[in-house]
Amino acid sequence: MTAERDQRALSAIAADPRYQALVSARARLGWWLSAVVFFCFVGYLLLIAFDKALLAMPIGGGVTSLGIPVGLGLIVLAIVLTGVYVAIANRRFDSQMAEILRSHGA
Repeated sequence: MTAERDQRALSAIAADPRYQALVSARARLGWWLSAVVFFCFVGYLLLIAFDKALLAMPIGGGVTSLGIPVGLGLIVLAIVLTGVYVAIANRRFDSQMAEILRSHGA
């Protein structure tokens, strides 16, 4: 009996327009943030391919080149954007999902 009840609840939640909007908004945010990271990394690779001299330019008194902090910046960007997604999900998406579940008795 419990499995049937759970299946009915899942079907009702999946059919809820609020849930569908939530899934759509969550996917849209994920794709936008992924696109930002992707294009930044592609830009970095294009710089490596077409302007090695710029990234090889010494900085910090010749201790390192410009490419190192730019590359580290890309890694930090990916981490920060992951944090942005988590913050938005915790603040907005989780509360919306909790409300949907409450309204369906789950």
